[in-house]
Amino acid sequence: MKYDLEERTAGFGERIIDFAKKVKKDNVFLSIVIQSVRSGTSIGANYSEANQASSKRDFRNKIYICKKEANETKYWLRMLAKTFPDKKLECRILWKEAHELTLIFSKILSSSKKTINNKISNL
Repeated sequence: MKYDLEERTAGFGERIIDFAKKVKKDNVFLSIVIQSVRSGTSIGANYSEANQASSKRDFRNKIYICKKEANETKYWLRMLAKTFPDKKLECRILWKEAHELTLIFSKILSSSKKTINNKISNL
């Protein structure tokens, strides 16, 4: 099976949307749900942009944003778990995936930095 990070990030965004549809909507919790959807779906959008980057610098910037959005999503999922105790298990599963994505993007960033540094030192 081919590993497809673009598909994985899109699927994660879809699962965040599905989760948001399940929770009760009221004025107090609506902002938490909206923020989680924004950050959770932004990961895949930025990764898709990274794949079309115009330069290595642009690529690294988009990957850095992916990492930040994944990290932010973890925060909002924690708040959702506190807000909706009956959804804690589902939040935990989504949080784990956001954490794995954070680690993946961290690795991509460190690998791309090493590649750039190696090219500079070979000049």
